[in-house]
Amino acid sequence: MTTEKTGLPLEGIRVIEFTHMVMGPTCGMILADLGAEVIKIEPPGGDKTRKLPGLGIGFFRSFNRNKKSVVIDINTPKGLASAQELIGQSDVMLENFRPGLMTKFGLDYATLSKKFPHLIYASHKGFLPGPYENRLALDEVVQNMAGLTYMTGPKGRPLRAGSSVNDIMGGMFGAIGVLAALQERSRTGKGQEIQSALFENCTLLASQHMQQFQMTGEAAPPMPSRLSAWSVYDVFTMAEGEQLFIGAVSDKQFQTLCRVIDRPDLATDPALATNAQRVDVRPQLLEKLGETLIHHKIDELQPKLEAAGIPYAPIVRPDQLVTDRHLIESGGLVDMDTGDGDTTKVVLLPLLMGGRRPGVRHALPRVGEHTEEILGRLAEPEPEPEPVLNQA
Repeated sequence: MTTEKTGLPLEGIRVIEFTHMVMGPTCGMILADLGAEVIKIEPPGGDKTRKLPGLGIGFFRSFNRNKKSVVIDINTPKGLASAQELIGQSDVMLENFRPGLMTKFGLDYATLSKKFPHLIYASHKGFLPGPYENRLALDEVVQNMAGLTYMTGPKGRPLRAGSSVNDIMGGMFGAIGVLAALQERSRTGKGQEIQSALFENCTLLASQHMQQFQMTGEAAPPMPSRLSAWSVYDVFTMAEGEQLFIGAVSDKQFQTLCRVIDRPDLATDPALATNAQRVDVRPQLLEKLGETLIHHKIDELQPKLEAAGIPYAPIVRPDQLVTDRHLIESGGLVDMDTGDGDTTKVVLLPLLMGGRRPGVRHALPRVGEHTEEILGRLAEPEPEPEPVLNQA
Protein backbone atom coordinates (compact mmCIF):
# COMPACT_ATOMS: atom_id res chain seq x y z
CA MET A 1 0.00 0.00 0.00
CA THR A 2 1.40 3.35 -1.04
CA THR A 3 1.12 6.31 1.31
CA GLU A 4 0.86 9.89 0.11
CA LYS A 5 3.44 12.12 1.74
CA THR A 6 1.44 14.96 3.21
CA GLY A 7 3.26 15.93 6.38
CA LEU A 8 -0.18 15.99 8.00
CA PRO A 9 -1.07 14.33 11.35
CA LEU A 10 -3.04 11.39 9.89
CA GLU A 11 -0.59 10.47 7.15
CA GLY A 12 -0.50 6.68 6.86
CA ILE A 13 -4.03 6.17 8.19
CA ARG A 14 -6.47 4.54 5.77
CA VAL A 15 -10.22 5.13 6.08
CA ILE A 16 -12.97 3.25 4.24
CA GLU A 17 -16.11 5.34 3.97
CA PHE A 18 -19.59 3.92 3.35
CA THR A 19 -21.56 7.16 3.64
CA HIS A 20 -23.93 9.53 1.89
CA MET A 21 -25.61 12.91 2.43
CA VAL A 22 -23.86 15.06 5.11
CA MET A 23 -23.13 13.46 8.50
CA GLY A 24 -20.83 10.59 7.51
CA PRO A 25 -19.15 12.51 4.66
CA THR A 26 -18.33 15.35 7.08
CA CYS A 27 -16.48 12.91 9.32
CA GLY A 28 -14.57 11.52 6.34
CA MET A 29 -13.72 15.00 5.06
CA ILE A 30 -12.24 16.03 8.41
CA LEU A 31 -10.07 12.91 8.51
CA ALA A 32 -9.06 13.42 4.86
CA ASP A 33 -8.16 17.07 5.42
CA LEU A 34 -5.95 15.94 8.30
CA GLY A 35 -4.01 13.63 6.00
CA ALA A 36 -5.76 10.26 6.06
CA GLU A 37 -6.27 8.30 2.85
CA VAL A 38 -10.07 8.25 2.71
CA ILE A 39 -11.58 5.82 0.21
CA LYS A 40 -15.23 6.55 -0.48
CA ILE A 41 -17.13 3.42 -1.54
CA GLU A 42 -19.89 4.32 -4.00
CA PRO A 43 -22.54 2.06 -5.55
CA PRO A 44 -22.72 1.59 -9.33
CA GLY A 45 -23.78 4.93 -10.78
CA GLY A 46 -22.32 6.82 -7.83
CA ASP A 47 -23.53 8.26 -4.54
CA LYS A 48 -27.01 9.70 -5.11
CA THR A 49 -25.95 12.75 -3.07
CA ARG A 50 -24.00 13.85 -6.15
CA LYS A 51 -27.28 14.53 -7.97
CA LEU A 52 -29.45 16.10 -5.27
CA PRO A 53 -31.45 19.15 -6.43
CA GLY A 54 -32.45 22.32 -4.60
CA LEU A 55 -30.93 22.96 -1.19
CA GLY A 56 -29.04 19.64 -1.41
CA ILE A 57 -27.18 20.55 -4.58
CA GLY A 58 -24.04 21.64 -2.70
CA PHE A 59 -23.79 18.68 -0.31
CA PHE A 60 -21.39 16.50 -2.28
CA ARG A 61 -18.98 19.29 -3.19
CA SER A 62 -18.95 20.62 0.36
CA PHE A 63 -18.14 17.40 2.24
CA ASN A 64 -16.20 15.07 -0.08
CA ARG A 65 -12.92 16.74 -0.89
CA ASN A 66 -9.53 15.03 -0.55
CA LYS A 67 -11.13 11.58 -0.95
CA LYS A 68 -10.75 8.75 -3.43
CA SER A 69 -13.80 7.21 -5.12
CA VAL A 70 -14.14 3.45 -5.61
CA VAL A 71 -17.25 1.86 -7.08
CA ILE A 72 -18.17 -1.48 -5.51
CA ASP A 73 -21.47 -3.32 -5.73
CA ILE A 74 -21.75 -4.98 -2.32
CA ASN A 75 -24.92 -6.72 -3.51
CA THR A 76 -22.66 -9.13 -5.43
CA PRO A 77 -20.44 -11.76 -3.78
CA LYS A 78 -17.37 -10.43 -5.59
CA GLY A 79 -18.08 -6.84 -4.60
CA LEU A 80 -18.75 -7.77 -1.00
CA ALA A 81 -15.54 -9.79 -0.83
CA SER A 82 -13.59 -6.83 -2.23
CA ALA A 83 -15.16 -4.50 0.32
CA GLN A 84 -14.27 -6.84 3.18
CA GLU A 85 -10.69 -7.15 1.95
CA LEU A 86 -10.34 -3.38 1.74
CA ILE A 87 -11.76 -2.99 5.24
CA GLY A 88 -9.21 -5.49 6.53
CA GLN A 89 -6.41 -3.35 5.08
CA SER A 90 -7.77 -0.19 6.68
CA ASP A 91 -7.55 1.49 10.06
CA VAL A 92 -11.01 3.06 10.18
CA MET A 93 -14.42 2.39 8.68
CA LEU A 94 -17.17 5.01 8.53
CA GLU A 95 -20.87 4.44 7.84
CA ASN A 96 -24.11 6.37 8.21
CA PHE A 97 -26.80 4.19 6.69
CA ARG A 98 -30.11 3.24 8.22
CA PRO A 99 -30.08 0.90 11.23
CA GLY A 100 -29.59 -2.74 10.25
CA LEU A 101 -28.33 -2.20 6.68
CA MET A 102 -24.65 -2.89 7.37
CA THR A 103 -25.59 -5.93 9.48
CA LYS A 104 -27.47 -7.33 6.47
CA PHE A 105 -24.20 -7.38 4.51
CA GLY A 106 -22.02 -8.57 7.40
CA LEU A 107 -20.34 -5.17 7.46
CA ASP A 108 -21.37 -4.31 11.01
CA TYR A 109 -18.80 -3.89 13.76
CA ALA A 110 -19.75 -7.06 15.64
CA THR A 111 -19.01 -9.15 12.54
CA LEU A 112 -15.96 -7.31 11.24
CA SER A 113 -14.21 -6.98 14.60
CA LYS A 114 -13.95 -10.76 14.94
CA LYS A 115 -11.79 -10.86 11.82
CA PHE A 116 -10.19 -7.42 12.11
CA PRO A 117 -9.70 -6.62 15.83
CA HIS A 118 -7.59 -3.58 14.94
CA LEU A 119 -10.51 -1.89 13.15
CA ILE A 120 -11.97 1.39 14.40
CA TYR A 121 -15.58 1.56 13.26
CA ALA A 122 -17.55 4.82 13.34
CA SER A 123 -21.34 4.69 12.94
CA HIS A 124 -23.30 7.89 12.44
CA LYS A 125 -26.97 7.43 13.33
CA GLY A 126 -30.08 9.30 14.36
CA PHE A 127 -29.99 8.08 17.97
CA LEU A 128 -27.59 6.29 20.28
CA PRO A 129 -28.77 2.90 21.66
CA GLY A 130 -32.01 3.30 23.62
CA PRO A 131 -35.77 3.54 23.08
CA TYR A 132 -35.41 5.66 19.93
CA GLU A 133 -32.51 3.81 18.28
CA ASN A 134 -34.51 2.22 15.44
CA ARG A 135 -36.23 5.43 14.37
CA LEU A 136 -35.12 7.09 11.18
CA ALA A 137 -33.94 10.64 11.76
CA LEU A 138 -33.21 13.78 9.79
CA ASP A 139 -31.62 17.00 10.98
CA GLU A 140 -35.07 18.59 11.12
CA VAL A 141 -36.51 15.65 13.07
CA VAL A 142 -34.00 15.98 15.89
CA GLN A 143 -34.10 19.77 15.85
CA ASN A 144 -37.78 19.45 16.74
CA MET A 145 -37.22 16.64 19.25
CA ALA A 146 -34.34 18.33 21.08
CA GLY A 147 -35.73 21.84 21.49
CA LEU A 148 -33.73 23.67 18.82
CA THR A 149 -36.68 24.68 16.61
CA TYR A 150 -38.60 25.80 19.71
CA MET A 151 -35.71 27.99 20.88
CA THR A 152 -35.02 29.46 17.43
CA GLY A 153 -38.45 30.64 16.29
CA PRO A 154 -40.94 33.04 17.84
CA LYS A 155 -43.38 31.57 20.37
CA GLY A 156 -45.76 29.22 18.60
CA ARG A 157 -43.71 29.24 15.40
CA PRO A 158 -40.87 26.69 15.72
CA LEU A 159 -38.13 27.35 13.19
CA ARG A 160 -35.33 25.03 12.14
CA ALA A 161 -31.78 26.33 11.97
CA GLY A 162 -30.90 27.42 8.44
CA SER A 163 -28.16 24.82 8.00
CA SER A 164 -27.60 21.10 8.62
CA VAL A 165 -26.11 21.89 12.02
CA ASN A 166 -26.59 18.46 13.57
CA ASP A 167 -25.45 16.52 10.52
CA ILE A 168 -22.25 18.57 10.38
CA MET A 169 -21.62 18.49 14.14
CA GLY A 170 -22.47 14.79 14.24
CA GLY A 171 -19.71 14.19 11.71
CA MET A 172 -17.37 16.31 13.82
CA PHE A 173 -18.09 14.25 16.93
CA GLY A 174 -17.56 11.08 14.90
CA ALA A 175 -14.14 12.37 13.87
CA ILE A 176 -13.31 13.29 17.47
CA GLY A 177 -14.18 9.73 18.50
CA VAL A 178 -12.01 8.28 15.72
CA LEU A 179 -9.03 10.40 16.76
CA ALA A 180 -9.41 9.29 20.38
CA ALA A 181 -9.75 5.65 19.32
CA LEU A 182 -6.59 5.87 17.21
CA GLN A 183 -4.73 7.18 20.24
CA GLU A 184 -6.10 4.38 22.42
CA ARG A 185 -5.23 1.76 19.81
CA SER A 186 -1.63 2.97 19.84
CA ARG A 187 -1.54 1.78 23.48
CA THR A 188 -3.70 -1.35 23.32
CA GLY A 189 -3.46 -2.52 19.71
CA LYS A 190 -7.25 -2.93 19.64
CA GLY A 191 -9.91 -1.09 17.69
CA GLN A 192 -13.38 -0.19 18.89
CA GLU A 193 -16.77 1.03 17.75
CA ILE A 194 -17.56 4.76 17.79
CA GLN A 195 -21.16 5.94 17.65
CA SER A 196 -22.26 9.50 16.97
CA ALA A 197 -25.92 10.49 16.81
CA LEU A 198 -28.03 13.44 15.67
CA PHE A 199 -30.44 13.53 18.61
CA GLU A 200 -27.76 13.46 21.28
CA ASN A 201 -25.81 16.07 19.34
CA CYS A 202 -28.79 18.42 19.27
CA THR A 203 -29.46 17.78 22.96
CA LEU A 204 -25.97 19.10 23.68
CA LEU A 205 -26.88 22.27 21.77
CA ALA A 206 -29.91 22.66 24.04
CA SER A 207 -28.04 21.77 27.24
CA GLN A 208 -27.64 25.37 28.43
CA HIS A 209 -31.41 25.82 28.35
CA MET A 210 -31.95 22.50 30.12
CA GLN A 211 -29.57 23.66 32.83
CA GLN A 212 -31.32 27.03 33.06
CA PHE A 213 -34.60 25.23 33.81
CA GLN A 214 -33.01 23.04 36.48
CA MET A 215 -31.47 26.06 38.17
CA THR A 216 -34.48 28.38 38.05
CA GLY A 217 -37.48 26.07 37.75
CA GLU A 218 -38.61 28.11 34.74
CA ALA A 219 -38.62 26.94 31.14
CA ALA A 220 -36.41 29.02 28.86
CA PRO A 221 -38.50 31.03 26.39
CA PRO A 222 -37.72 30.98 22.65
CA MET A 223 -34.84 33.25 21.71
CA PRO A 224 -37.05 35.90 20.04
CA SER A 225 -39.05 36.11 23.30
CA ARG A 226 -36.08 35.91 25.65
CA LEU A 227 -35.36 38.26 28.50
CA SER A 228 -32.01 39.53 27.37
CA ALA A 229 -29.14 39.74 29.82
CA TRP A 230 -27.96 42.88 27.99
CA SER A 231 -29.83 46.03 27.16
CA VAL A 232 -28.31 46.63 23.72
CA TYR A 233 -28.11 43.29 21.94
CA ASP A 234 -30.30 43.46 18.87
CA VAL A 235 -30.68 44.02 15.14
CA PHE A 236 -31.34 47.60 14.08
CA THR A 237 -32.66 48.96 10.79
CA MET A 238 -30.29 51.51 9.29
CA ALA A 239 -30.63 54.07 6.52
CA GLU A 240 -31.69 52.61 3.16
CA GLY A 241 -33.32 49.67 4.96
CA GLU A 242 -30.12 47.74 5.72
CA GLN A 243 -29.79 45.89 9.02
CA LEU A 244 -27.00 45.74 11.57
CA PHE A 245 -26.61 43.78 14.79
CA ILE A 246 -25.09 45.81 17.64
CA GLY A 247 -24.19 44.43 21.04
CA ALA A 248 -23.11 46.78 23.84
CA VAL A 249 -22.70 44.35 26.74
CA SER A 250 -21.02 46.53 29.35
CA ASP A 251 -21.58 49.98 30.81
CA LYS A 252 -18.41 51.20 29.10
CA GLN A 253 -19.54 49.89 25.71
CA PHE A 254 -22.93 51.56 26.15
CA GLN A 255 -21.26 54.89 26.87
CA THR A 256 -19.02 54.42 23.84
CA LEU A 257 -21.92 53.53 21.57
CA CYS A 258 -23.83 56.65 22.62
CA ARG A 259 -20.79 58.73 21.80
CA VAL A 260 -20.32 57.10 18.37
CA ILE A 261 -23.95 57.70 17.32
CA ASP A 262 -24.07 61.16 18.93
CA ARG A 263 -26.58 60.46 21.70
CA PRO A 264 -24.96 62.13 24.74
CA ASP A 265 -28.40 62.47 26.34
CA LEU A 266 -28.61 58.70 26.73
CA ALA A 267 -25.05 58.42 27.98
CA THR A 268 -25.63 60.98 30.74
CA ASP A 269 -29.11 59.84 31.79
CA PRO A 270 -28.76 58.57 35.41
CA ALA A 271 -31.67 56.20 34.82
CA LEU A 272 -29.53 54.39 32.23
CA ALA A 273 -26.30 54.27 34.20
CA THR A 274 -26.11 50.49 34.68
CA ASN A 275 -26.93 47.50 32.53
CA ALA A 276 -29.55 46.34 35.03
CA GLN A 277 -31.31 49.72 34.82
CA ARG A 278 -31.19 49.64 31.03
CA VAL A 279 -32.58 46.09 30.87
CA ASP A 280 -35.58 47.26 32.92
CA VAL A 281 -36.46 49.77 30.21
CA ARG A 282 -35.02 47.82 27.27
CA PRO A 283 -37.97 48.25 24.84
CA GLN A 284 -38.01 52.00 25.29
CA LEU A 285 -34.21 52.23 25.03
CA LEU A 286 -34.11 50.18 21.84
CA GLU A 287 -36.79 52.41 20.36
CA LYS A 288 -34.73 55.54 21.09
CA LEU A 289 -31.59 53.97 19.64
CA GLY A 290 -33.55 52.85 16.59
CA GLU A 291 -34.82 56.36 15.97
CA THR A 292 -31.21 57.52 15.73
CA LEU A 293 -29.69 54.54 13.89
CA ILE A 294 -32.27 54.75 11.09
CA HIS A 295 -30.42 57.88 9.94
CA HIS A 296 -26.96 56.23 9.87
CA LYS A 297 -25.60 54.57 6.74
CA ILE A 298 -24.29 51.11 7.50
CA ASP A 299 -21.05 51.55 5.53
CA GLU A 300 -20.23 54.72 7.45
CA LEU A 301 -21.13 53.38 10.91
CA GLN A 302 -19.34 50.02 10.74
CA PRO A 303 -15.77 51.40 10.73
CA LYS A 304 -16.66 53.73 13.62
CA LEU A 305 -18.01 50.83 15.69
CA GLU A 306 -14.93 48.72 14.91
CA ALA A 307 -12.57 51.53 15.90
CA ALA A 308 -14.52 52.01 19.13
CA GLY A 309 -14.45 48.29 20.02
CA ILE A 310 -18.21 47.78 19.81
CA PRO A 311 -19.36 44.29 18.68
CA TYR A 312 -21.39 44.55 15.48
CA ALA A 313 -22.33 42.46 12.46
CA PRO A 314 -24.15 43.11 9.21
CA ILE A 315 -26.77 40.52 8.26
CA VAL A 316 -24.86 38.53 5.65
CA ARG A 317 -26.28 36.01 3.17
CA PRO A 318 -24.24 32.86 2.42
CA ASP A 319 -23.76 33.93 -1.22
CA GLN A 320 -22.00 37.07 -0.01
CA LEU A 321 -19.42 34.97 1.85
CA VAL A 322 -17.97 33.80 -1.46
CA THR A 323 -16.27 37.21 -1.70
CA ASP A 324 -15.70 37.79 2.03
CA ARG A 325 -12.37 39.57 2.46
CA HIS A 326 -11.42 37.88 5.72
CA LEU A 327 -12.21 34.37 4.52
CA ILE A 328 -10.16 34.87 1.37
CA GLU A 329 -7.17 36.73 2.84
CA SER A 330 -6.93 34.42 5.87
CA GLY A 331 -6.79 31.40 3.56
CA GLY A 332 -10.05 29.87 4.71
CA LEU A 333 -11.80 29.96 1.33
CA VAL A 334 -9.87 28.31 -1.51
CA ASP A 335 -10.38 26.96 -5.00
CA MET A 336 -11.09 23.27 -5.58
CA ASP A 337 -11.09 21.46 -8.90
CA THR A 338 -14.52 19.84 -9.19
CA GLY A 339 -13.22 17.04 -11.40
CA ASP A 340 -15.39 18.03 -14.36
CA GLY A 341 -13.38 20.92 -15.73
CA ASP A 342 -14.82 23.48 -13.32
CA THR A 343 -13.58 25.00 -10.06
CA THR A 344 -15.45 26.07 -6.96
CA LYS A 345 -14.56 27.86 -3.73
CA VAL A 346 -14.71 25.69 -0.61
CA VAL A 347 -14.54 26.47 3.10
CA LEU A 348 -11.61 24.81 4.89
CA LEU A 349 -11.65 23.35 8.39
CA PRO A 350 -11.88 26.21 10.92
CA LEU A 351 -8.53 25.56 12.55
CA LEU A 352 -4.82 26.27 12.29
CA MET A 353 -2.23 23.57 12.93
CA GLY A 354 1.32 24.74 13.28
CA GLY A 355 0.37 27.98 11.61
CA ARG A 356 -1.23 26.39 8.55
CA ARG A 357 -4.75 25.50 7.42
CA PRO A 358 -5.27 21.89 6.30
CA GLY A 359 -6.25 22.49 2.69
CA VAL A 360 -7.37 20.96 -0.59
CA ARG A 361 -4.88 18.39 -1.92
CA HIS A 362 -6.94 16.71 -4.65
CA ALA A 363 -9.71 17.45 -7.09
CA LEU A 364 -13.20 16.29 -6.13
CA PRO A 365 -13.22 12.62 -7.16
CA ARG A 366 -15.21 11.52 -10.17
CA VAL A 367 -17.44 8.48 -9.72
CA GLY A 368 -15.16 5.45 -9.49
CA GLU A 369 -12.07 7.47 -10.43
CA HIS A 370 -9.82 5.42 -8.15
CA THR A 371 -11.46 2.00 -8.53
CA GLU A 372 -8.69 0.51 -10.65
CA GLU A 373 -5.95 2.02 -8.48
CA ILE A 374 -7.38 0.74 -5.19
CA LEU A 375 -8.87 -2.60 -6.24
CA GLY A 376 -5.82 -3.31 -8.37
CA ARG A 377 -3.79 -3.53 -5.18
CA LEU A 378 -6.04 -6.31 -3.94
CA ALA A 379 -5.09 -8.44 -6.94
CA GLU A 380 -1.37 -7.86 -6.54
CA PRO A 381 0.36 -11.06 -5.40
CA GLU A 382 2.39 -10.97 -2.24
CA PRO A 383 6.11 -10.53 -3.05
CA GLU A 384 8.09 -13.74 -3.03
CA PRO A 385 10.53 -14.00 -0.11
CA GLU A 386 14.19 -13.56 -0.95
CA PRO A 387 15.95 -16.96 -1.31
CA VAL A 388 18.22 -17.87 1.56
CA LEU A 389 21.64 -18.83 0.23
CA ASN A 390 23.21 -21.95 1.66
CA GLN A 391 26.42 -20.79 3.25
CA ALA A 392 27.63 -24.28 4.05
